[in-house]
Parts: sequence; structure tokens; C-alpha cells
Amino acid sequence: MLVIIDYGVGNVRSVTNAFRYIGSEIAVSCDPTVIRRARGLILPGVGASGYAMQKVAPIAGVIKEQAAAGKPLLGICVGFQLLFDESHEMGTHKCLGLIKGNVIPIPTDSGLTIPHMGWNYVRFAEGMRLFDGLGEGRHFAFANSFYAQVDDAQTQAAYTEYGVQITAAVEKGNIYGCQFHPEKSAADGLQVLKNFVTICHEATK
Repeated sequence: MLVIIDYGVGNVRSVTNAFRYIGSEIAVSCDPTVIRRARGLILPGVGASGYAMQKVAPIAGVIKEQAAAGKPLLGICVGFQLLFDESHEMGTHKCLGLIKGNVIPIPTDSGLTIPHMGWNYVRFAEGMRLFDGLGEGRHFAFANSFYAQVDDAQTQAAYTEYGVQITAAVEKGNIYGCQFHPEKSAADGLQVLKNFVTICHEATK
């Protein structure tokens, strides 16, 4: 069983529906006991990362505990941003600190619309497991005004361009994250979720 962590901020229903569509056994919970029993964890989220971190704070300890124990964890959109050290959205906020780096605003001087809403081409780093079977790059659906700057030599990253180079996805050991919404990215997005399910099953064999 995989657990979608429902901490009161996010796209829980669409993420749940996507995992169930691909045949994955899913529970939705913020109960530490349920989280500890899971084969893998999904941390969704929409809105401002500072507010999201306030909401996730009561279970931040158990999330970090399970990540440290090697359990696969997938952050999506704001859940992805919470994986980093710090966010500068609506002030400066400490996040989960699982990947070194900061979340900063997309520059407004590029002439591009902010927030970034739409499909962008993502180029993958070689060997990223989330993108098994998808070649060197695909288009995915984004909805973000902030992005993560990775400062972690142990982290692989996939990138897109929107005025600046934006981190679209990361992998660090058992920690995975997508700035884009795989659950809203048609067949390629569902393949990303299928790959994460495979990762979770392999981790618990």
C-alpha cells in the first residue's frame, strides 16, 4: 500500500484518482501509524509553500523519519518544493531539508506570464528512474510561480525552461520530486506514477 499524505493542502483527489487509475493500492491519511506502514509515500500540495509547511509541520518528523529509513517519497508541485531546505515564498520558511537547495520566485523581468501555467518540455538526466521508458524528454503540465534551485551534488535533476532554467524533477536516493503535475500530464504523467509504484515495490522486496 502507498499512502498519499493528506495534510490539508493540495490536489489530493486528483492524485488519488491517478494512482487508482493505474491500479495502485492507495490510502489517504496523515496518521503516523498509517504512514509508517506504507510501502511508499506521496506528498502532494498546491498554493504557497510557506503555508503548506505550516500545515505539514505536525507530521514533518515522521516524514523525515521514514525518508531517513529509506522509504520512497514522492513530492508533487508544492510537495516537491517542501523537500528542500528553504522557501522564499511569502517570507522565508524552513522546509523538510531532504534535498539541499532553496525555492525562489520565477523572475518577472522575462516578459513571460507568472504564474507559469501550461505544458513544458522536460529534459531528463540520464538514468532517472521516474522517467523509465520515456526517452530523453517529454512534455508535462506545470502550474507554478516559484521553482527550486538545487545545491546538492547527490541529486539528479531534470530541467525545463521558462525564462530561466527550472528544476522540473529530482531524484536523491529514495527521495523523488516533480514540480510538474504528473496526475494532469496524460499518458506520460501516468507513466511517471507507474515508475514510482515500481520503485516502491522494489524497495520492499
